[in-house]
Amino acid sequence: MTPTARRAAAAPMSHRGAVATMLGATLLWSIAGIVTLRLEAARSFEVTFWRSFFNALALLVLLPWLRGPQRLWRALWHGGQTLWISGLCWSVMFTAFMLALTLTGVANVLVTMALAPLLTALMARFALGQRQPRRTWATVGVAGAGILWMYAREASAADARQLLGSVVALAVPIAAAINWTVIQASREAADRDLLPAVLVGALISAALTLPLALPFAGSSHDVALLALLGVAQLAIPCLMSVAAARALSAPEVSLLALLEIVFGVAWPWLAGHGAPAAHVLGGGLLVIGALAVNEALALRGRVVRPSTA
Repeated sequence: MTPTARRAAAAPMSHRGAVATMLGATLLWSIAGIVTLRLEAARSFEVTFWRSFFNALALLVLLPWLRGPQRLWRALWHGGQTLWISGLCWSVMFTAFMLALTLTGVANVLVTMALAPLLTALMARFALGQRQPRRTWATVGVAGAGILWMYAREASAADARQLLGSVVALAVPIAAAINWTVIQASREAADRDLLPAVLVGALISAALTLPLALPFAGSSHDVALLALLGVAQLAIPCLMSVAAARALSAPEVSLLALLEIVFGVAWPWLAGHGAPAAHVLGGGLLVIGALAVNEALALRGRVVRPSTA
């Protein structure tokens, strides 16, 4: 990539462009479930390791191409506390999700992840002093209700193992809230590049899960699918989300990320695994409707404000 192209890629995007980019990221994130259904033998920590390993491998190619090798290593070396906090958050998100799934049901994990927008809005309020508009709080409530409607019938914590799984899953929305808030705060420093934080997170996750993944049980078929996940479901969409987060508020990013859950329900349906239940469809439509109204009001506010100044 030429220096001119790199500068264009690093330039802040418009609000509409950021929303579209975040939608694309959630669509790619959501393929995890449908792809892992096709795994033959790889499970648990092995899945997490290979995803993170191929994520890191892809980023070692993508980041030098996007930023140039010198800028990448300079960002890693001089990134400071912000980059490493963000990297640690990514590692928690990469690892805790899969670990939680080995301890409790998918429904418990997804309902727990639905706390992310509320935690992010609260964190942005207290850490950045931001006052969120009423529509944001309303959207958080409606979207959260939609997720609960989708999965409350299936979610349970009947035993200690399931309760532990829900506690582990709680690390995902907490880490996400910290991460989106940190990324938004970094907008004040135009020269601070947090794309390499995704690489840091992938390396930490792979290093932590490697000892627990041995001995490997996955077939070459499994490794190929996990390579696909590492590149297309982690590396690319995570870079997209970091770029989008520079132009969106932290709560807005977290709200849009809920679409990963809705899209994740849609993939098995489209692949012929049966139509989702009425409460899943109803909850998904509630989430999509709330987010659509929120974004429409946000865009309307951006159009009206200049004309009334």
